[in-house]
Amino acid sequence: MKNNRIIVAFLGLLMLVPFVGAGEIIHDAEYAIIEAQNGKVWAADDKTLDSKLAEIRKKNGGKPPNIVYILLDDVGFGEIGMDNLSVIRGYKTPHMSALAREGMSLQRMYTEPSCTPTRVAMMTGRYPTRTGLTEAKATMSGDGLPAEEVTLAEVLRDAGYYTSHVGKWHMGDIEQAYASNQGFMHAEFPIHQQGQLAIMGRDMESADIIRGVDTNRQAQTFTLDKLFTPDPAHMVTGVELRDGKLYEVEMKAGEAWTQKKYREMNERYQKNALGQLRTLAKQDKPFFLNYWPLFPLSFVQEHRSEYNTLNGGTMADILVEVDEWIGQIVKEVDNLGIAENTIIMVMGDNGPFLQYAGPTGQSDRIYRGGKADHLEGGVRVNAWVQWKGVIKPGSSAEDIVHVSDLFTTFARLGNATDGIPRDRVIDGVDQSGILLLGETRGRRDYVHIYEGPILKSVVKNKYKMHLPPPGSNPIAAHVFDLYRDSREERPVDSIKYGPWAGGQFAGMIKRHMAFKQKYPDRPPTYGKPYTGIENLRPESKKAVEIFMLGLPQKK
Repeated sequence: MKNNRIIVAFLGLLMLVPFVGAGEIIHDAEYAIIEAQNGKVWAADDKTLDSKLAEIRKKNGGKPPNIVYILLDDVGFGEIGMDNLSVIRGYKTPHMSALAREGMSLQRMYTEPSCTPTRVAMMTGRYPTRTGLTEAKATMSGDGLPAEEVTLAEVLRDAGYYTSHVGKWHMGDIEQAYASNQGFMHAEFPIHQQGQLAIMGRDMESADIIRGVDTNRQAQTFTLDKLFTPDPAHMVTGVELRDGKLYEVEMKAGEAWTQKKYREMNERYQKNALGQLRTLAKQDKPFFLNYWPLFPLSFVQEHRSEYNTLNGGTMADILVEVDEWIGQIVKEVDNLGIAENTIIMVMGDNGPFLQYAGPTGQSDRIYRGGKADHLEGGVRVNAWVQWKGVIKPGSSAEDIVHVSDLFTTFARLGNATDGIPRDRVIDGVDQSGILLLGETRGRRDYVHIYEGPILKSVVKNKYKMHLPPPGSNPIAAHVFDLYRDSREERPVDSIKYGPWAGGQFAGMIKRHMAFKQKYPDRPPTYGKPYTGIENLRPESKKAVEIFMLGLPQKK
């Protein structure tokens, strides 16, 4: 009898899952509800969009637009551009402000709460929990983005684009997860991220950013596991794809990792991103340049006087420098004569790293919360898109956009939607209408916000519910009107929304979870770190050997 009740409950959940026709992109349940109400308008918009995009391709010799996508680390809403805010933050970023004036500002851009999840969502068009890769990791982990996931780079490559990645990747240290194996024809990137490169070095310990990484600074009287404290220099640093093979670069055996080497890596990526632009512009095919700088994330004060700010924090100063770098990219696109067929997008990947707010000069000035939080401060970022002659200069849109939407939107703009998988849920929706037709032409009024694998809050229009503890009545959940309480600080007001909104949000969550019954989340993908890198240093080989010893051994 008990089993029968379980089966009935399961079937009841599946009844919440809307029917999707063969060959259609499978979106989450909430999309079906708003499509049913707006489908006729969207169909008319689609005809207009198809006509506009065909006209643009014809004008450019049949080529769809180039895409230059720049993703900045740990900068929340109001920390870049918006130079009127300099009076409270103590620095300006004039080049990003110019990008906003010359393009469109996406005012309600939602990301994931931390680095890896945002990158996964952007590259796959899926909430990270669906892919099995949900957490940002700083040291060797032996996991990563599975080969079965289809990335934007693969979709665009298969549609005729040249795909190039420069800078941070942070989607795993196993071979199938490398950028070079996820659709990029040119790839140069660090295997790990700034936890290794900007935090764990001895320079950083001297600056009191981290403690314990230099074991020579404390007695090790009772230390048995001498490899428990990782040496960032023993992990692989930056790699490059050369003639189809992956090599570690600019790191010799026995060499220490320092702030100087971290800066050199950043400067190399900026130089090479500009070099890629020049090379790609000469080719007779569209290109996708994915440039993810490691800067502005930095914690050691370098005292470079040309970038001193009133704020004086390490990230504040380097943001001014990175702003200059972005200006160089935009200028180069103009100089190469490709601006009218090149989309340039710049945005942050999540909120500020508040644990280091002291040295960096960051704070949650507008929305409460930061990196790793489901609060608005953790997932709201600035985003600007420029496409000269196509996107109206100085425009803005308050439609909700989620970072996963870029997967579907760029595929549409690149005439590559046939490459989007039809066998799994694609959370990203096509937001081309916002860019080409303007505000109110969006196709999303909701976001599910996870912290790692746990659903923590849900946004619907201007309302947001923090999920209550299991078993609690949703009527008593904390519900916020984000225009009245943007910092989510007055749960006492929830009673004014709870009687109607609690049950509605509960319904959203049930539908979302019902989809997971039909399309289950993928389990994590594990493997041996660093395979496929041709020139591992002896210390890296030793680190892998010890790591593998700690795993269950096959008999």
